[in-house]
Amino acid sequence: MAEIDDAVRAVVRDCLGVREGEDVLVVCNPATQGLGERIREEAAEAGADAVLTVISERASHAAEPPPPVAEAMAAADVVLGPTVQSLSHTASRKRASEAGARIATLPGVTEEMLARVMSADMAELRRRGGEVAARLDAAEEAVISCPNGSDLHLDLRGRTAIPDAGELTAPGAFGNLPCGEGFIAPAGGWGTLVIDGSMAGVGKVSEPVELVVEDGHMTSARGGQGMAFMDLLTAHGEAGTNVAELGIGTNEKAILTGNILEDEKILGTAHVAFGASAAIGGTVQVPVHLDAVVMVPTVELDGEAVVREGKLLV
Repeated sequence: MAEIDDAVRAVVRDCLGVREGEDVLVVCNPATQGLGERIREEAAEAGADAVLTVISERASHAAEPPPPVAEAMAAADVVLGPTVQSLSHTASRKRASEAGARIATLPGVTEEMLARVMSADMAELRRRGGEVAARLDAAEEAVISCPNGSDLHLDLRGRTAIPDAGELTAPGAFGNLPCGEGFIAPAGGWGTLVIDGSMAGVGKVSEPVELVVEDGHMTSARGGQGMAFMDLLTAHGEAGTNVAELGIGTNEKAILTGNILEDEKILGTAHVAFGASAAIGGTVQVPVHLDAVVMVPTVELDGEAVVREGKLLV
């Protein structure tokens, strides 16, 4: 369909700026091979020497790719990852970024999602994402509240925020596609977060789930699918419960589907992730990174609201 062709073209040519003579690596799984081939073909049409590699699904988000693929990522000019499990928070992705590769990860992406969510106003996404990241960057503390009773305090001191706005043309640039958030890796946190949207690895929540955070780690998950979410994290030890990310959604085309790649981008939502943070400015490297979405949050940065009752204020 024309919409997916337009979206793939935007990903390859606009977001990543693939040029003639560049080495492009597309990493996919058997389940995403069709989309992977579409992306490879578009990169080849742009003049790149484009390679598709198909790897087995990983055990969890942030699990490493096979060593030969990790080496290829570091050697490429551009890497695109339409995989089932996310490569975003792997040491391999971080090393490839540090080597100068421009990288877009598309974990869990479908053709329908890519076509719809990439039809957002890209100029406005870049403005919103940049402004959200700048506000997070300047703040020392974030407080998330919501009608369901969230009261989570996150320490942002010494951490650098990242806009995820589809602008991936500079050497070492990294982001998710479809895009639409600003995010940061907190240095710690405490309080409660009530999830009423979705949780990675679990999907849409059947009822609100209360996550309790103490000393920078989730210590309990109450209600609904809370224990299932907790089990996915604790399978990786204490590091799996690390507070890894605070993100704010900026994409007006994203809707709640149960697919975290899209859900975390919904305009005016907030998400907190647990597990690996080293790839986005934190210190924890563990083979898991799972996000949880609050649908109607208020997010205050040093006492000033950047989101109020689900409305983005920037």
